Amino acid sequence: MTVGLFIPCYVNQFYPNAAIATLQLLQKVGVKVVYPPRQTCCGQPMANSGFEHLTQECNNLFLENFAEFDYIVAPSASCVLHVKDHLHSDEEPAKAERVRAKTYELVEFLTDVLKIDKLAARFPHKVGIHQSCHGLRGLHLAQMSELNAAPFSKPVRLLNMVDGLELVTLERPDECCGFGGTFCVAEEAVSVKMGKDRVSDHVRHGAEYITSVDLSCLMHMEGILQRSKSAVKAVHIAEILNATR
Repeated sequence: MTVGLFIPCYVNQFYPNAAIATLQLLQKVGVKVVYPPRQTCCGQPMANSGFEHLTQECNNLFLENFAEFDYIVAPSASCVLHVKDHLHSDEEPAKAERVRAKTYELVEFLTDVLKIDKLAARFPHKVGIHQSCHGLRGLHLAQMSELNAAPFSKPVRLLNMVDGLELVTLERPDECCGFGGTFCVAEEAVSVKMGKDRVSDHVRHGAEYITSVDLSCLMHMEGILQRSKSAVKAVHIAEILNATR
C-alpha cells in the first residue's frame, strides 16, 4: 500500500508540524508514504467563493500528482470533502472518479481503512474535541447530536487510545466555530462571536488543548485564544496521536 500525502496549502504554510506529525504517524503504523512535491491548492477557496468554474487547473494538477497512489490522505476534513465532492475532469472523468473515491481524511483512513485498534501515543492533558462541520456533516466522522441515532465518533475512538489523555465533556459538542472559510471574511462579526462561544465552552470545562481534524477551524479558534491571552492551546489531532511525551 502506497499513500500519497496531500498537505493543504494553509497547513503547509502555517502548521508544518501537523503535516510532519501526519507523515510520521502514517509511517509508524506501517504505511509507505510519498509526498508529491508539485502539489498546490486543491481549489476549495475558489469553489467556496462561487468560482468553481475556475478550478479546473487545480483539478488537473491534483490528478497529475495523486492518481497513481493506492490512497490519498490529508490532515484536513474540509479539503478532503472538497476533493471528494468537487474534483472533476472533462477529459478524464473516470480518472477523477477513482481519485475522489480513494481520498481520505487522516482519522477516516486510520479508522476505516487501516482499522487501527492500538496506538503508541502519550499526551497527559485535558483535551476538548471540536467536531468540524465538514468532518461531522460532510465526511460523517461522528454522529450529529441532533439525530436520534446511535452515537459514534471516529476521532474520539482514536483519542481514547492515547495514554494519559482526558477528554472533557462539552455542553454543545458539535457546534460550529464560525470559521466557514470565506464566511469569516464576509461575516466577520458573526464569525468572531461564534468562535468565542465555541472557545468558551472548552475553557469553561477545563480543556488545556482544543483539537480537531480541521486546522482551519483550529486557526480561527487559536486567534481568539491568543487575543484573550488564554493558556489553552489549539493542536491538530495528528500531533496528539503522534505524541510520545
